[in-house]
Amino acid sequence: MITRRALLNASLAACAAAAFPASATAAGRLKQSVSRWCYQDIPLDRLCAEAARIGLQGIDLLQPSEYAIPARYGLRCTMGYAADLMTIPNGLNRRENHAAIERAFRAGIPLAAKAGVPNVIAFSGNRRGMSDDEGAENTIIGLNRVKRIAEDSGVTICVELLNSRVDHPDYMADHTAWGVRVAKEVNSPRVKLLYDIYHMQIMEGDLIHTIRTSIPWIGHFHTGGVPGRHNLDDTQEVNWRAVAQAIADLSFQGYVAHEFVPQGDPLTALAQAVRIFTV
Repeated sequence: MITRRALLNASLAACAAAAFPASATAAGRLKQSVSRWCYQDIPLDRLCAEAARIGLQGIDLLQPSEYAIPARYGLRCTMGYAADLMTIPNGLNRRENHAAIERAFRAGIPLAAKAGVPNVIAFSGNRRGMSDDEGAENTIIGLNRVKRIAEDSGVTICVELLNSRVDHPDYMADHTAWGVRVAKEVNSPRVKLLYDIYHMQIMEGDLIHTIRTSIPWIGHFHTGGVPGRHNLDDTQEVNWRAVAQAIADLSFQGYVAHEFVPQGDPLTALAQAVRIFTV
């Protein structure tokens, strides 16, 4: 017996298949890439080849020794590590770290520029009892020390926003407003935010409104299903198609990198995410 619900679901599935055919590639308004660490079991060369086949434009979060590999497949590294000594818990919010971070960026950012890497990642660090105001002031001081390096090289430093509830307890840059405050004060076209949609959905929600009002200070996006940081599918609470449409409507020129831990066949999950963000 065919129920009304079954008929409706079948109709929706048919519409989805028409909207996102199996052969679709990322030919829409958004430039998409994929984070390397989520696909560690796939050799980087193969991941690049598959990413190019699916329609991606790049690979995110590579080390300098890996920067040149995506170019073999017509891709680029879209976000690089240029200062390994700066970690999620140990970052820019402590002045004692600034000299070492500056030295690392003076070496690492020109390497990124030479390889055509448009962005490098940065972290606030954990609070460890420090107030958010003090941490913001320290982070602004630290970024002011290195912004000229980024400006001269044409590379953007992106401070990542992460959740402190589930994955990174005590991390300071855990709300968009904090990051926007820092980016505004630094006031450089080469210092932006890495807006991780997964993390900010956990911390504050209101994604589309926040993205719209904060877009001048956002340089890069990451995706990841909530809850669990898995596939962008109907088990997740975020309306990914609507988020993709909102970002595209803002004429965003940076990259959206898929940073979820795939369930099932990893490349099938990645292709599905690419189709959703092809708007």
